[in-house]
Amino acid sequence: MSEISPALPDAPAPGAVATPPFEQAAMAALQAAHAGEVEQLRVLIGQLLVQVESLQAEKDSRSALEGHVDQLREANQHLVWATFGAQDLQAAAEGASLRQTEFLSMLAHELRNPLQPMAMANELLGRLTGAHAELPRLHAVLARQLKHMVRLVDDLLDASRIQSGKVTLQRGPVSLADVLDSAVETCQPMLAQRQQVLRRAGAPADAWLDGDAVRLAQVFSNLILNASKFSPEGSAIELQAGRLGGRLEVAVKDNGVGISAALQPFVFDLFTQGFRSLERAQGGLGIGLALVRTLVEMHGGAVRVRSEGIGLGSEFIVELPLAPAPAAVAAPVVAAAPPVAPLSILLVEDNVDASDTLSLLLTQAGHAVTQRFDGASGLAALQERRYDLVLCDIGLPGLDGFEVARRAIAAGAAPHFVATTGYSQPQDRARALAAGYEHYLIKPVDFAMLAELIAGYAR
Repeated sequence: MSEISPALPDAPAPGAVATPPFEQAAMAALQAAHAGEVEQLRVLIGQLLVQVESLQAEKDSRSALEGHVDQLREANQHLVWATFGAQDLQAAAEGASLRQTEFLSMLAHELRNPLQPMAMANELLGRLTGAHAELPRLHAVLARQLKHMVRLVDDLLDASRIQSGKVTLQRGPVSLADVLDSAVETCQPMLAQRQQVLRRAGAPADAWLDGDAVRLAQVFSNLILNASKFSPEGSAIELQAGRLGGRLEVAVKDNGVGISAALQPFVFDLFTQGFRSLERAQGGLGIGLALVRTLVEMHGGAVRVRSEGIGLGSEFIVELPLAPAPAAVAAPVVAAAPPVAPLSILLVEDNVDASDTLSLLLTQAGHAVTQRFDGASGLAALQERRYDLVLCDIGLPGLDGFEVARRAIAAGAAPHFVATTGYSQPQDRARALAAGYEHYLIKPVDFAMLAELIAGYAR
């Protein structure tokens, strides 16, 4: 009969240390007693792990944000430097524009100075036309070329004013018929020289504009001269005007060299001369049409060009807003002018030829003329005696014309001062008037206008 042995614990694995049964029982009792605390600890550890992961994510996000901040800070620094660079470029551009304006002003002055004695000499030549059969023709040639030179100089200054936005208008009620009459009169010598006919149509007598009469006449004279230059000799040019709703439309049409379709969008840009290569002998600076557009737009109008192409002529159309007719004003009664009394005139001019020719004309008109050729000697002459009138250049060596007038007036030697100068910028005129000049005449001075001005002082 077999024997039953009592149950024994599993034998420990080879090499393991057996845990005594009483310790196993103690551990089981301890686990049972602290099972809740162990679970709480396990949950707490889990929560801490979640917070650690959240903090790590926040740290990663903050690092990325700091990276973006660094990028923004760098971009902002670049923007700051770019702004400084733009300001430097703007200052450089403004400085270049100022230097260009000053250069053109000085260039115009230097070009106008020799034109003055030429104009006065031609005035004298016009008084000798009976001495030789060819003199009238030569006088007319010189007069035309002088006007052309003056126009080129004016164009130089207008180019500067266009670029700097300093073209100004003296606005008022303007008759379209008067504007066109003035423009045609300006162009008549060139039309006659080229044996061209200007055919006019329209221009209602009661059509009025609100604008600058001189500048508007310049618009249409530029267009007529442009048509004349690029049309054959002996050809006809058409000047047509009429109403178009509440606007006026004026067209200048020729049958000249025409303009290619590719160039038409650019003909009103400054210095555009592409179509002029067909007839370079006519010259010009590429300014006239740019000035036309600027002046027309300043008057609230528009200008456009039509041409079928090279050799097929061109048509320039100007549209301007109509203005109400002004109230009728009775024409003043003009009394007969009293005779002009001779004046004592001090002429201060450093160009000897200009001084001599003008002095001769004034002497022929009956005036007593004293010549001085620099500012200091002119001022000294005023300190020696009193004159009825001073004709003074502005750009004098040493003491300029501004200072001559200021010092003479301050010393009580205060005759009437009239400036004759090659400087034509508005700021120069303003300085002269502030110094005490009553009139500011741009060289070359029209002697008929000067004689009329002097007559006003003599009466």
